[in-house]
Amino acid sequence: MTRASFTPLTRWLGFRTYVVASTSIIGVLSLAAFTKASTKPHFQEIDVERINVVEPDGKLRMTISDAARSPGWVFHGKVYPGRPKGAGMIFFNDEGEEDGGIGFGGRTVNGKVTADGGIAFDHYESDETVTLRYSQNDGRTQQGLLITDRADVPITTVLAKQDSLKAMPAGAARDSAMKAFVENGGHPLAARRLFAGRDVDHSSVVRLSDPQGRPRLRLMVDSTGAASIQFLDTTGHVTRTIAADSVGATR
Repeated sequence: MTRASFTPLTRWLGFRTYVVASTSIIGVLSLAAFTKASTKPHFQEIDVERINVVEPDGKLRMTISDAARSPGWVFHGKVYPGRPKGAGMIFFNDEGEEDGGIGFGGRTVNGKVTADGGIAFDHYESDETVTLRYSQNDGRTQQGLLITDRADVPITTVLAKQDSLKAMPAGAARDSAMKAFVENGGHPLAARRLFAGRDVDHSSVVRLSDPQGRPRLRLMVDSTGAASIQFLDTTGHVTRTIAADSVGATR
């Protein structure tokens, strides 16, 4: 057999070998890529300062962070200064705007304890409306459920108006303007409607308030164990008390 007669055959066999090898390599790489994509990373322990949970389009939905890297106030893309730094979780709604969170903290300074913790649900484009909170400040402790009415005024409007009022000269005119703004024509920007929990005076209490945030009914078991129901007027004075004596009678 001459060299010219076997060269095409050799080339054909070599090409076939190349195709088979290439196909095998591509298959292996594809299988490896599929395996890697379908395998969830597993960590026994990690150290991290902040985790952002985002939608496929990059929209932020939740952060978990330490105090140093906790997110500031950002509404409609504008940064607002002044948010205290604290570790916890912040949640964001479908539009990427903050709508609630969980936070905890505690410290002792000069022998005085300051501690707090809470879970908050925000009114749309506003502040906390349902809150489960614990707070302790120099021996005064309160914990319970709070329900707060919020006016349908965007928080961006509230903050802008507050800044303009703060820019006014201090005095009666500024105080009057601030009072009128907060009262909002009889529909307060914020009105505490319910508190149910343990109050700072060691009483177990349910306190119900009117739309202006004025307490009108109080169900209480005080620090001595005495139970009562109190009715209050709009100025906060008790107008009637129903209390149980030692044999269960009322007065």
